[in-house]
Amino acid sequence: MMSAARPAREQEIISDVTSFIKQSFLWSDEVSLDYDTSLMEGGIIDSTGILQLVSFLQSQFGIKIEDDEFTPENLNSLRNITEYVLRKTNGSK
Repeated sequence: MMSAARPAREQEIISDVTSFIKQSFLWSDEVSLDYDTSLMEGGIIDSTGILQLVSFLQSQFGIKIEDDEFTPENLNSLRNITEYVLRKTNGSK
């Protein structure tokens, strides 16, 4: 799932987001959450959950997520979320 070769910032994002998802949406350890698991298709997060996730990302990482950025490409897996947060915190969209 996570490679030791990832930069510290990337590891921090993955860890923070994984903890949030597990605490907020997974009440069982039987559901696996891998780096590329589709959060929506896997039934882990629904449309209301996306709003909670967005709120968490904005407060945790100090980013502003625009309405047109609520896309699976940005928010549907740990990989997508991590890459998106890295882009946003590096000043690009």
